[in-house]
Amino acid sequence: MEEMEEELKCPVCGSFYREPIILPCSHNLCQACARNILVQTPESESPQSRRASGSGVSDYDYLDLDKMSLYSEADSGYGSYGGFASAPTTPCQKSPNGVRVFPPAMPPPATHLSPALAPVPRNSCITCPQCHRSLILDDRGLRGFPKNRVLEGVIDRYQQSKAAALKCQLCEKAPKEATVMCEQCDVFYCDPCRLRCHPPRGPLAKHRLVPPAQGRVSRRLSPRKVSTCTDHELENHSMYCVQCKMPVCYQCLEEGKHSSHEVKALGAMWKLHKSQLSQALNGLSDRAKEAKEFLVQLRNMVQQIQENSVEFEACLVAQCDALIDALNRRKAQLLARVNKEHEHKLKVVRDQISHCTVKLRQTTGLMEYCLEVIKENDPSGFLQISDALIRRVHLTEDQWGKGTLTPRMTTDFDLSLDNSPLLQSIHQLDFVQVKASSPVPATPILQLEECCTHNNSATLSWKQPPLSTVPAEGYILELDDGNGGQFREVYVGKETMCTVDGLHFNSTYNARVKAFNKTGVSPYSKTLVLQTSEVAWFAFDPGSAHSDIIFSNDNLTVTCSSYDDRVVLGKTGFSKGVHYWELTVDRYDNHPDPAFGVARIDVMKDVMLGKDDKAWAMYVDNNRSWFMHNNSHTNRTEGGITKGATVGVLLDLNRKTLTFFINDEQQGPIAFENVEGMFFPAVSLNRNVQVTLHTGLPVPDFYSSRASIA
Repeated sequence: MEEMEEELKCPVCGSFYREPIILPCSHNLCQACARNILVQTPESESPQSRRASGSGVSDYDYLDLDKMSLYSEADSGYGSYGGFASAPTTPCQKSPNGVRVFPPAMPPPATHLSPALAPVPRNSCITCPQCHRSLILDDRGLRGFPKNRVLEGVIDRYQQSKAAALKCQLCEKAPKEATVMCEQCDVFYCDPCRLRCHPPRGPLAKHRLVPPAQGRVSRRLSPRKVSTCTDHELENHSMYCVQCKMPVCYQCLEEGKHSSHEVKALGAMWKLHKSQLSQALNGLSDRAKEAKEFLVQLRNMVQQIQENSVEFEACLVAQCDALIDALNRRKAQLLARVNKEHEHKLKVVRDQISHCTVKLRQTTGLMEYCLEVIKENDPSGFLQISDALIRRVHLTEDQWGKGTLTPRMTTDFDLSLDNSPLLQSIHQLDFVQVKASSPVPATPILQLEECCTHNNSATLSWKQPPLSTVPAEGYILELDDGNGGQFREVYVGKETMCTVDGLHFNSTYNARVKAFNKTGVSPYSKTLVLQTSEVAWFAFDPGSAHSDIIFSNDNLTVTCSSYDDRVVLGKTGFSKGVHYWELTVDRYDNHPDPAFGVARIDVMKDVMLGKDDKAWAMYVDNNRSWFMHNNSHTNRTEGGITKGATVGVLLDLNRKTLTFFINDEQQGPIAFENVEGMFFPAVSLNRNVQVTLHTGLPVPDFYSSRASIA
């Protein structure tokens, strides 16, 4: 009986059921626990309002919890698989036995009544903590649920069987532990008292002796509780409604909703359902037997896996050791060749040293002899040997000049070891699949909780199904063009997370991923809908700015250390949509002329913005402004900037125009038309100017209204 203990515990409190009630989903709850997890529902979902609208079909209306949906959230920009459409929005927690439980929206009011009689809040809803189906209570509240008397009886018997050992009732002093119970005498005996007071002969021989625990169960200390009708609490169940599949009383048949239903005798249906339950248990017993055999098979597999692992590791180590031995032998051979070359070089150099030493000694001796001859004062004697000495000196000098003073051997070793093929082979050393053909990987699953968008970039994450046994060698991520067009590959590799930059703002993208291995490619995952931001949040980019630019305020404020104009770009590029940002002039000294606008990523950074053909800008001083592109100045406009002024830049890529504003007033006409491509916000300034960037701004109202009229 110990194996069924979990069946006897409430999924909310984790203790044995107390006054259990049966929910329409066939699960049980303590009556007090059921009251604790009640939640309030909107007025529109009450049974009365549903019946009034013609949608109510029963006293307990199940909420639509089984529909899953894929939707796109505007604030986060990514799709996700939704939860319960009509479920209460209260967070769930875990009960002591690990089942998710929905807590009450507010604590139940204090009352002196019992849980069954205490009033239930209007429009209450209860969610089964086991199957998570929700239903709205009618006017009867928790009284509308039948009480599970059978479960109470099972719990009583289980608790009694787990109680302390029973004592003999006939011991005079210290009662001993009972060993048997006589069902006819209704007395517990220890062995000595049984032999003395209940001998197995005569009239007592026909009495039935049973173990104490079994006797206690049959003895039942409390009378059996009788199940009463939920609608008529003073009436016992007398019949069984076949249509509603529940016991009913005679008042239900005469005046209740079961009056027109087919009913049968309670005892006959009791026996029939017992027979059906026994037959169902036979099938379940077969499944349990198969499960036990399967567990034995799995345990044998564990042992076999361990044995095979040890054997395979030994084989792997032996193979690797053989490779290492072969490498060591080859290493010894190569070292022998190096030593041979070493000895050869030393021999050649030492022979040359010996030869040069002998010749140097002979030359030195000849030189000393000639010096002594030169000292001779006898002309005739000197002339007799002078010619021979001169020829000998020239001959010796010529001998030194014929490569004698050049080393015959270099110090370098003309041996080079090419180990790249072997290293490549070692890196490619891997296990060969024994199977002739392996299946393709399973379809990847997009991890929606880790997928998100930021500005015009999207981060996607995926994984293999938990029970997948076929490994994937890599993944292919595909996105469409943001306009419902064809998909294109944006990532191919082994990673399971990818960030895609450079998407269009205020656009909807569809994403999907598939896995591949040597065999083939898996099916595509479910398509995920991604929504990029409507407006852009960005800062200045230190990585692409001129080195004289000084950043502060989390890269939102910039100035310069040079008197010359230097360019700094924003981090985000635009190729689609309408975008507006502003720059506040924090410092303006000595009437400089900063420039504001947009540029390509490769714009010149050491000149004023607009000097080359990669920038479109407005440069302005304290009195007037000009538009400039490719060093061409146009549209001089009166009105300049001072400290505290605000310059606005409006890039409308839908209409292909660029417009400027100073202090919320348009500065001149439309500055540039027919602008296409990828543009980055840009500013050029010197040390006399400091500006702060403001992003994520909506398009000015007057421009939106003008665009709608146009």
